[in-house]
Amino acid sequence: MTTGAGYSVVIPTVGRASLAVLLDSIAASAVATGLPLPAGVLVADRREPAADLVIARRAAWPITVLRSGGRGPAAARNTGWRACDSEWVAFLDDDVLVSPRWLRDLERDLAAAAGTVGGSQGRIEVPLPVYRRPTDLERGTATLVDAAWITADLAYRRVALLDCAGFDERFPRAFREDSDLALRMLDRGWQLVRGSRRTVHPVRPAGWWASVGRQRGNADDVLMRRRHGRNWRQRAAAPLGRRPQHLLSTAAGLAALAAAVTGRRRLAALTGACWAANTAEFSWRRIGPGPRDGAEVLRMISTSVLLPPAASWFWLRAVLSRTPDRPAARPAAVLLDRDGTLVRDVAYNGDPALVSPMPGARRALDRLRAEGIPIAVISNQSGIGRGLLSTDQVAAVNARIESLLGPFDGWFVCPHTGEAGCDCRKPA
Repeated sequence: MTTGAGYSVVIPTVGRASLAVLLDSIAASAVATGLPLPAGVLVADRREPAADLVIARRAAWPITVLRSGGRGPAAARNTGWRACDSEWVAFLDDDVLVSPRWLRDLERDLAAAAGTVGGSQGRIEVPLPVYRRPTDLERGTATLVDAAWITADLAYRRVALLDCAGFDERFPRAFREDSDLALRMLDRGWQLVRGSRRTVHPVRPAGWWASVGRQRGNADDVLMRRRHGRNWRQRAAAPLGRRPQHLLSTAAGLAALAAAVTGRRRLAALTGACWAANTAEFSWRRIGPGPRDGAEVLRMISTSVLLPPAASWFWLRAVLSRTPDRPAARPAAVLLDRDGTLVRDVAYNGDPALVSPMPGARRALDRLRAEGIPIAVISNQSGIGRGLLSTDQVAAVNARIESLLGPFDGWFVCPHTGEAGCDCRKPA
């Protein structure tokens, strides 16, 4: 378990080369401010299968690489924060750069947070070109400047994360999972504030059809409404956008196609004109503010044809799905015996080398962690009271168990014999 004196940093990654640049910027902030590096920097690789990460070798860098098994950014963040025990967990995306004063400003933001504050958001800056108009992609990235509760730079109290069971892993993309957690935090009575620290979010290169693929996020909007009600957009500062126009354009296009196939020429012309007008208006809305060079214009026209039906399809499929609006009922915590349950029973074991996990134990524990369920171990260790074991030996065995089975939220050990009459021995 990574111990942090105040805060740890968690960075989910898909292996971008920008990860190393981010780490360099954190190191540069430490040099500029004269502050030590964070007590723990946990990089959660969310790819499946995992591959080598671009991390420069640095002496004394407290970097821990974790694997979340390709289950999306929410699962990667959960994997990260559950592996640390610091008071605060600062989340950064792997494609941002922290400012030279970031470490000092982060410490000040966290120190100024009252006990009711569950999260502190950094201020995002998006560099845009000076000598030309920004592209559609650049303008879209610039909206992050005013976005609420995005985890590009957001620090949460660990106790608040535990209170809300962390990120909901039913959100499979880097979209809306942060808004969902923020609204659940507010519902639980936590305050969310904006700090003074600044983080730069460069415009990440994207493929020709990237804007079409991002329409999968419409399914996450449906889940947000099911979880938080019809006014979730106002609470999360998430405007509706063009979905009504996209639905109209898609319906007109389908109607025109159906009318043409069935020989209804007048209807086909009318609905086709409606589709063409919507598509032209949408294309110009994206082209007009941009640089208007040939490649950008061609990209905007081609994607504007496909984007409305893609958005409509992902939204409608989610609306018609039977995804539950709330997670299944789950226990508040799971308390586990140690010997014979998590590891094979070795009488009065004080040797970490003899620790052998029970079959399937790691898999079962990881499922509980993925669901955000706190897990703790309760173990009677009468060997201490009998003089057969020392507390240090028991602690060493427990540390070995964690290295094999992953972190636990608590360890509760009774060191007394059964005859001692204590009130901490199981089952009392």
